[in-house]
Amino acid sequence: MSSTVKVPDIGGFEAVEIIEILVQPGDTVSKEQSLITLESDKASMDIPCPQAGVVKKLLVKLGDKVSEGTPIIELQAASAEAQDAKPTPQPTPKPASPDPKPASPDPQSASLSAQVLVLGAGPGGYTAAFRAADLGLKVVLVERYPSLGGVCLNVGCIPSKALLHAAKVITEAEEMAHHGVSFAKPVVDLDTLRNWKANDVVAKLTNGLMGLAKARQVTVIQGTAQFTSPNTVSVQGADGQAKTIHFENAIIAAGSSAIKLPFQPDDPRVIDSTGALALADVPARLLVIGGGIIGLEMGTVYDALGSRVTVVERGPQLITGCDPDL
Repeated sequence: MSSTVKVPDIGGFEAVEIIEILVQPGDTVSKEQSLITLESDKASMDIPCPQAGVVKKLLVKLGDKVSEGTPIIELQAASAEAQDAKPTPQPTPKPASPDPKPASPDPQSASLSAQVLVLGAGPGGYTAAFRAADLGLKVVLVERYPSLGGVCLNVGCIPSKALLHAAKVITEAEEMAHHGVSFAKPVVDLDTLRNWKANDVVAKLTNGLMGLAKARQVTVIQGTAQFTSPNTVSVQGADGQAKTIHFENAIIAAGSSAIKLPFQPDDPRVIDSTGALALADVPARLLVIGGGIIGLEMGTVYDALGSRVTVVERGPQLITGCDPDL
């Protein structure tokens, strides 16, 4: 029996481009095998096959824009015997005999076991976890914060670009006065702006990642991990409970965070980029220390919202290393 495989829930994205087609008509595919790769503004994702079978027809081509519900392929479902049979695994090189090392705790005593343990669910961590799962490995993904995506999706690239879009709309409306079209001065509702950034932009992406993790059967644990042996970690969960995870391979993708300068005064007016993105208020005057990309992005946003912004850069130009003409 044939069926049409469609794009599942991808976090509310619309018109996402296909950058790679991973199967062709006549290919035999297994359940959860990747069919196509999509790329949005800041993330790429593979779309898995919901069941085993044979690809009868491709319904999309490279470069097409797809959304939830878009047909991808016509699939001839495999027989019951074929579905029960496991696909022939890809040959993997056997690891060389390791040097003697301290005995690891018995895997049977661990709360969880994984072939691949990934620490950190930022763009590096979640893509590694998803790829390992696509290859048929059992994956556990540990993230200290409640949502996936790391700094980029939660307090970095994505929310900053959302606010830059709002700033661009404000400045373009002002500039239209020179062309004969004048608008009233904008009224900024910070609560609504924060809610749009957090729920309509950031949450849509992070919820989409959780859906992709679930579709790939990646186990996601919130907590902080500490290595206790060469093959185990102890994860202190957000609920205060500790779990022991036994793993065969581990990927450390913990990312980084800005250091708080030791001489920095304990003053609520002194904030970092995360604090700037929180939009607690719009000050009358704002000093930005550092004329790099992040500093200029935040300066642009607050300037459009009504702050008088001053940028201090110790180097000879803004965005050091970039073409001076820019």
